[in-house]
Amino acid sequence: MINHILVGAIATNCWILPASASNGPEPEKTEPQAGIVIDPGADAPAIIARLRRLNLWPRYIILTHGHFDHIAALPDVIKAFEGSGSPEIAIHRDDENYLGPGAYETHHRSFAAAGGADYVDEFWQDQPAPTRLLADGDTIGPFTVLHLPGHTPGSAGFLLEREKILFSGDTLFKAGVGRTDLPGGDWQVLQKSLDRLLALDRAITVYPGHGPLTSIEEEQARDWF
Repeated sequence: MINHILVGAIATNCWILPASASNGPEPEKTEPQAGIVIDPGADAPAIIARLRRLNLWPRYIILTHGHFDHIAALPDVIKAFEGSGSPEIAIHRDDENYLGPGAYETHHRSFAAAGGADYVDEFWQDQPAPTRLLADGDTIGPFTVLHLPGHTPGSAGFLLEREKILFSGDTLFKAGVGRTDLPGGDWQVLQKSLDRLLALDRAITVYPGHGPLTSIEEEQARDWF
């Protein structure tokens, strides 16, 4: 059961699912169950309300990368569920600087390069430090971590191999990829990450950071380079 919320001015996809990673209907439970939030980029009240409606608490908050439009709601989501347990806040180690002390300077520099520093200032809250730094091949909850640098140094995908589902962040969209002209971006590195994704099982459904779903099969059919 994968839930989708479109959040923020940049239309980021926030994904919510039970930590069991079942993609079918959940049985009714009286106590909140462990859940996963991927990329809480904005609109914290909507994310919090959806979690409560689903009777989930955010056991894992997993970030595909550190850009502000993917993490801005993180402090409020954590605060709303303080009594439920301590979430694991996970990001690839190469994007660690987007969280914790010094994060404001990192985000301001990044969005200033895109002409959007005011967006950071308008919605800024101090960001918590990650509780877990990820590396390629790690597992977190039901996911296997794929390091997919290029959009940012620490961009990552989260693969449910058995279910053939990939959360790709901004590395791969439907007929597109994330920009590489912001600090830490690298087009040649992103090309290698894209090659890696396009070599995956063609049956995998891709849940991207922006835009509609796609599949590895659909993207393999494109003339990328």
